[in-house]
Amino acid sequence: MKLQVHSIHFNADSKLVEFIQKKVDKLETFYDRVVDGEVFLRINNEGVDNKTVEIKVKVPGSQLFAKEQARSFEAATDLATEALRNQLKKYKEKL
Repeated sequence: MKLQVHSIHFNADSKLVEFIQKKVDKLETFYDRVVDGEVFLRINNEGVDNKTVEIKVKVPGSQLFAKEQARSFEAATDLATEALRNQLKKYKEKL
């Protein structure tokens, strides 16, 4: 899947980008018609869970979105991909 990763106000290292790509690619096992995706990484100033991951996935006729916060980008990515997995299952059932 074609995936764009945007890190806001910092540079994400290649290991993090590869981790995110691998996690989002696994979504295609639940629905194989995913067109592309975008990921936004942000660091908030307040609180312990200050890493935010937003994932937007385009499927034919719709767009799915998940936003999660956690202590690390990896944990937030896990939560967001899990939410998208559930959304993809519901979307597929509607068809």
